Amino acid sequence: MELIRRARRLAGAAIGAMALLIAWPGAADAGRMAPLPPAAAEATDATVRLTRLFAEDAAREDELDPLGMLYRGEAPDPAIFTRLYTDTLDRERLASARRALAAIEAIDRAGLDEEERRSREVFAYDKREEIAALQPEVRALTGVRPFNHFAGLPIEFPGLIARDGPLAYAGEDDYRAALTLLVAFPQVLDNATLRFREGMASGVVEPRLTVAAMIDQLDTLLAQPVTASPFATPLAHFPAAMPPETRRELRSAWFSALRETVFPAYARLRAFLHDEYLPAAREEVGLSAMQGGAGLYRELIAQETTLKLEPEAIHQLGLVEVARIRGEMDGVRREMGFAGTLPRFFDHLRDDPRFHPTSRAQLADGFARIARQVDTRIPRYFAKVPRTPLRIAPNPGYQERYEPGGSYSQGSIETGRPGLFHFNTYDLPSRFLTGMTTLYLHEGAPGHHFQISLAQENTALPPFQRDGGNNAFVEGWALYAETLGYPMGLYRDPMQHWGTLDDEMLRAMRLVVDTGIHAMGWSREQAVDYMLANSGMGRTDAAGEVDRYIAMPAQALSYKIGALTIQRLRREAEEKLGAKFDIRAFHDQVLGSGALPLPILEEKIDAWIARQVSP
Repeated sequence: MELIRRARRLAGAAIGAMALLIAWPGAADAGRMAPLPPAAAEATDATVRLTRLFAEDAAREDELDPLGMLYRGEAPDPAIFTRLYTDTLDRERLASARRALAAIEAIDRAGLDEEERRSREVFAYDKREEIAALQPEVRALTGVRPFNHFAGLPIEFPGLIARDGPLAYAGEDDYRAALTLLVAFPQVLDNATLRFREGMASGVVEPRLTVAAMIDQLDTLLAQPVTASPFATPLAHFPAAMPPETRRELRSAWFSALRETVFPAYARLRAFLHDEYLPAAREEVGLSAMQGGAGLYRELIAQETTLKLEPEAIHQLGLVEVARIRGEMDGVRREMGFAGTLPRFFDHLRDDPRFHPTSRAQLADGFARIARQVDTRIPRYFAKVPRTPLRIAPNPGYQERYEPGGSYSQGSIETGRPGLFHFNTYDLPSRFLTGMTTLYLHEGAPGHHFQISLAQENTALPPFQRDGGNNAFVEGWALYAETLGYPMGLYRDPMQHWGTLDDEMLRAMRLVVDTGIHAMGWSREQAVDYMLANSGMGRTDAAGEVDRYIAMPAQALSYKIGALTIQRLRREAEEKLGAKFDIRAFHDQVLGSGALPLPILEEKIDAWIARQVSP
């Protein structure tokens, strides 16, 4: 995906270093209570207790997750909203998670059917991860770094309030609810500043590189006229039925809030980061250079991959994958008629204008064409497709400099909001035409859009499975989806074949570079040089990727680890089932229970295979 926007349960506790691994952006229905089974009288006692627990926990979590409410299009109570980035909210979340874990462990597995047992396992897994992330010793390393330039409410809030964000703006009540959030938002920024100050006092701070990027982002936002900012877009098109006097009142109050509270609060935050925090920030970019960082990195690896893996083992796996992919790249180099070495071919791709877009329109038209090609092939590989539509659009200008080449923001079938595949048009000469097909397969269909939308739309699942997830599954599925371009015939064009290998190389290099930075003392320059030496990436993209790994330790490991797991499970299914193997049924099994932790996914696929081998 190259960064789905996330902010779920622990957004307030650890967006900077940890929230991206356990948080999820658009919690479309996380707080809606799951209905009891229609035949509750015939259901087992365990089933009734399980369903009731899920419903009670969802309702309780809703009170503790104002950011999740906002992402799914509901304006949270300002009194709850302003508790983001506070120890009080973190302690309440910890108590809630412990209560839920005790309750789920008291429900006997023997009284549940297979899907219910799986839900029980996922729920317990999620609660254990939440409890681990909210321990005081962990929060002392994560909560004091509440956001960075890749993730956090201060940067995402303009898009959440904007007209094309999750909020509905269908009537006066919607506008007034959003206005209350605007007025309350400065307290959230002030809370974040207090958290940063705690880290300064304890010596747990962000790298200077990350802080400088945050300051630059805030400068870009503050440089916009209030009337031209994303915050003002809801005022451009009021509902037709809204009286003129109400429109005038709302417009006046809205701009007053922006000018008198919101923008001054951003200016205060910017001044703090520049004048106080930046001088205190650390020069070293890796977690191993931070107090408690080595242990935290191992915890983050487990969170991101859902597996217990050592950094050294991941590093070696990455080196093996890089060598394998280089061999395949060399074959495509020859196919494209280039007589020089592979490193020379990398330079050729970077320098030759034929491989780079010249306009936004070229990218937009190209992605639209790819989408049509994919749509014609989907029925051969998927029995179920999302009802939520998918839209393709460029990144907003104020975000694009720090965004990856593509990203996905989930939609909602209930509100009519489409899923959004964003492509990046910043620094067009550094972008590549070669990677367009694989990028669309990853971010759009059948990648993130299919996995996230199908889970959301599956009302048979409890809310936490519909809307939750882990990066190893979510990103692993999207990277696996790229490989479907081979049987779909989309990589017969050598340029697009090169593009998918280049993207696969990126995910393999991440195993090497992320562990290099955070466990082996690599510098930013060393990491960038490694990526340039082993791929056709431009320097801008390589530097942006490395900066992302610095800001979000271990997150980038999830792609390749997850994809390799799904690919292995498919091979095992093909070998054991032979002629019985149905790719559409396999994909249904992988996607049918939401984003599962990898060990639970493996148990599910093993059971599915066993049922077919011995029906």
